[in-house]
Amino acid sequence: MLVYSVAIAQVSEQTYAEKLGYPKGKKVLIIHVDDVGMSYESNQGAIRAIKEGVANSLSVMMPCGWVPGFVHYLKENPELDAGLHLTLTSEWKDYRWGPLAGKNQVKGLVDSEGAMWRSVGDVVKNASPDEVEKEIRAQLDRARTMGFTPTHLDSHMGTLFATPEFLQRYLKVGMEEKIPVMFPGGHNSVVQKQEKIIADQLAMTKTVGKQLWDSGLPVLDDLENSSYGWKGPESGDKSEKALQKYKTEKYINAIKNIKPGLTMVIMHCTIHTEVFPHISDSNITREGDFLAMIDPELRSYIEKEGIILTTWREAMQRRAKIK
Repeated sequence: MLVYSVAIAQVSEQTYAEKLGYPKGKKVLIIHVDDVGMSYESNQGAIRAIKEGVANSLSVMMPCGWVPGFVHYLKENPELDAGLHLTLTSEWKDYRWGPLAGKNQVKGLVDSEGAMWRSVGDVVKNASPDEVEKEIRAQLDRARTMGFTPTHLDSHMGTLFATPEFLQRYLKVGMEEKIPVMFPGGHNSVVQKQEKIIADQLAMTKTVGKQLWDSGLPVLDDLENSSYGWKGPESGDKSEKALQKYKTEKYINAIKNIKPGLTMVIMHCTIHTEVFPHISDSNITREGDFLAMIDPELRSYIEKEGIILTTWREAMQRRAKIK
């Protein structure tokens, strides 16, 4: 009986999308491209996924080498929904970056090569919450110095979700600076399945969601973050046509499983070049994400289902109008 009562409560509970004024019962999606600024391919993939496709939001890795190239484009296209992909790791073998706060200021974030640690576990093992916050603020400062006002904050490789202390600093900066933060604090139907979170963890996300809302920020109801694991057709066919069909079907199936509310769908888009495979072996899944975003089949499905696309900027504008 208790389980049944909880289920009914979850179904009837008002979503954050509804609180923001979106229609009841509607799926409202932020289709979001991570890792902008990491490479030329990442910049072009994100720009084209939005310009030619259904993606509508992105975030930038401020310590990376191709950030100026994207920010210069952003200044010419200020309507883009662009946030900060807060970066505390440098995971690739031959292409690496260091902290913007400076090695001497955040020694716990730096490995023996002078770059950030390759894994989340190493960051947890070596860095303090004070160092993490210092680097978050340094990345925000660089953005502002470049004339880039981020629409939101999120976390590269989920590092800021790795410990309660890191999470607290991430939330703190967002609330203090009045910048929306990527945090699923609603019904979390997809998150519960993907992350297998238990009741206590779900209760924590709802508590944080209320805290963010009460501070004047919009809150996600859910998060769809499985696309990086969609490696390509089982047949092994790596042609553009086969890869596009495979990824588009994956996105349509994922969206079918999303419940009504405000959900952020995460992906990584790159265009095809001979260079990117030397950066990362993830080129196939990233190229597939890009191809899916520009696929007319995906756009047609979204329109046919009456799915609403929104951005962090619009969500914040709506939240600002609510007392």
